[in-house]
Amino acid sequence: MNGTVLVLTAAEWRERQRAHERRIDDRVSHHLSRRRAGVKHPVADFLFTYYSHRPAQLRRWHPGVGVVLQDAEDFAPEYVPVDGGVTLDAAALLERRGDSVRWIRDLLVATQNRPAQFGCFGLHEWAMVYRQPEDEIRHRGWPLRLGAAGTAAVVERNRIRCSHFDAYRFFTAPARPLNVLTPTRDTQVDLEQPGCLHANMDVYRWAYKLSPLVPGELVADCFDLAAEIRALDMRASPYDLAGLGFDPVPIETPEGRTEYVTRQREFAERASVLRGRLIEWCERVLLG
Repeated sequence: MNGTVLVLTAAEWRERQRAHERRIDDRVSHHLSRRRAGVKHPVADFLFTYYSHRPAQLRRWHPGVGVVLQDAEDFAPEYVPVDGGVTLDAAALLERRGDSVRWIRDLLVATQNRPAQFGCFGLHEWAMVYRQPEDEIRHRGWPLRLGAAGTAAVVERNRIRCSHFDAYRFFTAPARPLNVLTPTRDTQVDLEQPGCLHANMDVYRWAYKLSPLVPGELVADCFDLAAEIRALDMRASPYDLAGLGFDPVPIETPEGRTEYVTRQREFAERASVLRGRLIEWCERVLLG
């Protein structure tokens, strides 16, 4: 990177670092306690199993590219000395990860510029258990609200239109031919759209994959959104998770569909803001 955009005194960057650490500690403490006790959670664990960013990595604060930290000689290995302090060696990172940054930028831009679709009603979770043997259901410790036959009936009387490969790839074999699309990894940039809950959860994935090039606060903002979306995702699923405090959004009813789409639109608006911020950081990195 040529030049810098911000100089943080030791007091300033340490306060941002501490605030970030407190924020993440608050978010992950229950997960860490459950993990130590060997207790699984069908909603929250997803944020640390499907997503590969570990709690300790999420807790690690970075200021992003173009920031000089004063009195931070041993801040992290990726930082190099400059006048007044240290800064992230973005050029070295870009040399190793430039293709990845460009691919993420292209995906984010394509998704951001595509019209949002709100007619899926969360049926991807239903397609993941459709005609599945009971002992193979992912969250088999939790009952299906409508039972196996009722779940299958919902799938069969609806048009499934999942555009997200990483949801579609978990469909059961009988459910895949029922989907309007056949998403693949190669068509991901062509198909992802900003109304999709999974695409909007994945804003967190792209944020942490861009770290340490983007600020830790932005990664945390994306994590918070992903956690809220995950809750809706599972409330609208076929599972009965009321015992965990997740009252169902019954998408098999008109009222449930209305509630789902209302929340889906809200999340799409919030994800658009975060996606836009990530695009700006990608451009800052790539343009130097």
